[in-house]
Order: sequence, then C-alpha cells, then structure tokens
Amino acid sequence: MTTPRTFRSLVAAATTALLAPALAGPALAESPSHVRATSTARASVDALPAVTARAETPVLHDDDAGGNADADDPAIWRNAAAPGRSLVVATAKEGGLRVYDLDARPVQTIAAPPAEHEGEAPGRFNNVDLVHGMRLSSGRADLAVTSDRGHDRLRFYRIDRDRTGGPLVDVTDPAAPAVFSRDQAEIDEQRTAYGLATWTDPSSGRSYAVVSRRERTTLTLLELLPAAGGKVTYRTVRTVDLPSSFRLPDGTSWSPCAEPDELPQVEGMVVDPADGTLYAGQEDVGIWRVRADLRGTPELIDKVREYGVPGTYDEQTEECTPGADPGFGGTRLTADVEGLTLVTEADGDGYLLASSQGDDTFAAYDRERGDDNEYEGGFRVAPGTTLDGSEECDGAAALNAPLGSRYPRGLLVVQDGHDSPADGDRPSTDFKFVDLGKVLDALDD
Repeated sequence: MTTPRTFRSLVAAATTALLAPALAGPALAESPSHVRATSTARASVDALPAVTARAETPVLHDDDAGGNADADDPAIWRNAAAPGRSLVVATAKEGGLRVYDLDARPVQTIAAPPAEHEGEAPGRFNNVDLVHGMRLSSGRADLAVTSDRGHDRLRFYRIDRDRTGGPLVDVTDPAAPAVFSRDQAEIDEQRTAYGLATWTDPSSGRSYAVVSRRERTTLTLLELLPAAGGKVTYRTVRTVDLPSSFRLPDGTSWSPCAEPDELPQVEGMVVDPADGTLYAGQEDVGIWRVRADLRGTPELIDKVREYGVPGTYDEQTEECTPGADPGFGGTRLTADVEGLTLVTEADGDGYLLASSQGDDTFAAYDRERGDDNEYEGGFRVAPGTTLDGSEECDGAAALNAPLGSRYPRGLLVVQDGHDSPADGDRPSTDFKFVDLGKVLDALDD
C-alpha cells in the first residue's frame, strides 16, 4: 500500500529501527554488536546492483482532477500482433485507472465510480491484474481486472488496443456482488477488496482471482464468470485466513504492531501459471506460498527483518515504538513487503521479485519450487542522469517477452512512492519503466 504522508514517519521509524537499532533505547544504542549489525545491514543494501529507469509516467498527485490520484499497482498487457504497441494498465486509487504506452505516455484515463450516496466511500482502485482470452458471451477477450476497495467489488475492462475512445471499456456486470461485505454498513468500514492476483486453470480453462481483505488476513478465491451482454461477474469459491499471531523460537507469541483491531494484511500477490502456486506478501510478516485454489497449508518462505520485533502502539502519535530485536527476522526484506511479480522463462526457470519497501530495494527468489524458492539476489532502481529511482515501491509488474525496439528483452514497471522532485507538500507518485534485460543482467552478475 502507499503509506499516507501522516504515516510515512512510522514506516521510516520501523526501517530505521532495523538499520539503526539505537531507536530501541540507550542501552541498545551503546551495544557494539548492534552497531556492527547496523553497518552490515546498510552495507548489504548499498552493495546491491543498481539499475535505472528508461522512462517514467507523468506524476500523479493527491488532488489531481479525477479524485485523489495516487499511483499504486501496474500490469503489462502485450499486444501479440504488434508488441511495440503494448500497454501498461495501472491503478491510481481514487483517480481510477491510467493506461500508458511503452514511452510511459498517457493513453487513457478511467475514473473510479463515484460514491452512490452521500457519506459513502467513492471508488478506489487498489490493484490490477490481467486475464487473457476469457470466453465472454460476446467472444473471447483480454481483460484488466481491478479491486475497487471503495465499493468492495472487482471491476473488469475489456482490452481493445485500437478501440476509438481508448483501449479499455468497462464490462463489469452491474449486479456483481460485494467481495467481503454483507451490506453497505460493512463496506463503509472499508475492510474491503484490496490485493489481487488472477490466474487461469489450464485443465479447466476457468479463470479466477485471489483477493485479499484490507486490515485482515483473509484471502478469498473468486471464479470469474461471463454474464449477459458481454459482461463479467464472479462467485466466491472458498476463503482462508493466514495467521495473525506467530510462535517465535523462544516460545513467545508475536503479532506485528498495528492500530487496534487491525490485523497484518496482504496486498502484493502473484500466481505462477505453470503450477498454480500463489505467492502472497503479508506486509509486516513475509512472503507466503500456497496453492492458488487456496487448498493446503501455506508456507512462509521468507520473513521481513522486523519479524518478531515487539512494538507498542501509541494512540496519541498513531505510531508504533519498536522494542529490542530478538533476531528472528529475515535478512532480505524490510517491511512492508509489497509488489510481488514473476519473471517467467519457458523452461520453468525465472524469478519471483518482491519490493522491500522499507529500504527501497527488490529481492529476487528462484521461481522453481523444486529449489524451494531460494534467494537469488537483489537490486535497486536507482536515480539516473535524468530520472529519479523508485522509493517506497507499492506495486511492480514484469513481462519477460520482447516488446518492440524499446524493450526487446522485456519490461519491469515499478511504482515510485516518492517521486523527486516532489511538488510542495503533496505526495507525488508515478511509475518507472525499467529495461528487464538490465535487471536480469544485474541478477546474473
């Protein structure tokens, strides 16, 4: 998620607590072992290879026309007939959807639906993913699917690159139900559809979406269904809850520090189409691996550095004060873990990429479950000569396929949660387009 500016200090404090444990108290600050740990952590980040962006989208602001536009999550649609005319579809929260060409130029803006009644939340598009070749009543179509957090719905847009008026057209069934909420009162609480990953079962040809619930650990599996008039709807198949409390090696129980009645949520998710494995980033915990049909037992394949660190929530400051680190966390991810995406290869090899939002880096894991998704390295999207890098990255999308002369080795699109230079006091966000070939070279070195 993009952390609101009022909470950015909280994220910074949590990260600094890992890289500069002096925040945990005077005694801890004077410990030479913690000073050494700080130097090691900082050095590991600085040692990661750096890549630079080739292009960036226009900046989005929290008061853009169209409603509080804020960049969040991208998806890359490949035009098979003309790869150089492929598109990036991205969410802008209350600003709806943005569509860009491969030069990062705007092609289309789609507004989020307004609030239906006074006092209710407006549409707020959180995450986006793609479905290819879904059979609708009007014929097969590629779809962009987005989670509308404001209305607790999924919304669907058919993609037609040469359509007059823009390549995306809304094909959401007006009768599509709320994903989690029983009534408008529950929707107004905004514990609604949040993270999103789509997949198609190769054995049945049926398409699905896995959707997470905001401020809860819940994941739900939805089957996507054709409706009359070329529209799309869905039905709930099953729902599971990831843990919110964890038994530590010393026998104690730990839960991430949060506001009262707020559980550690999931946002970044991706499904490997080869074997139907879902990877889900529980922001303050780590990366889970589970079957995309939500059967079986989830496995935690990596943890954030803050895993196991106690914290005390202060209602006055709305911040968490971290305690001493017991040393049970991971070494590659600094909370929040966000922006999961896959770099696929035809032989089954490739990478799972994850945004380590707290230290502005990306971690790469072996895509193959047979290798237990072992860590393969990391990288940074750093400032270049004319463009800045990516900070506090929420969402990412990779496509390892030729995309014309601009990206003959594929494309990585990452959200930049703190564009530079910022425009006054307003949060400025955008998307950076990175040559995927450069990323693969960096990981191979």
